[in-house]
Amino acid sequence: QVQLVESGGGLVQPGGSLRLSCAASGMTFSRYTMGWYRQTPGKQRELVATITSGGTTNYADSVKGRFTISRDNAKNMVFLQMNSLKPEDPAVYCCNAHWVLATYWGQGTQVFVSS
Repeated sequence: QVQLVESGGGLVQPGGSLRLSCAASGMTFSRYTMGWYRQTPGKQRELVATITSGGTTNYADSVKGRFTISRDNAKNMVFLQMNSLKPEDPAVYCCNAHWVLATYWGQGTQVFVSS
């Protein structure tokens, strides 16, 4: 079955950087639009960034210029490079795969930003 496994979360100081990874299996990875979403308690899940099978990227306004999404189709992986992290960025970051009517989610990785 399809599995999405995130890694790379942790604690970082404001202004710091983290790189999140999502390893996919059980799917034809190159077909899927991959995305990162984030959620904090009491708030709706928020789109962070997406990358299509062709490499077109899209970002939430709140992360433009700071975060970069990329993918490696040979390794079935998608990444989120997060720079200049802010106090409002902490959340559980979840990997998403979407193709036609199929959507899959990973369990998420927690990001903390604190001095």
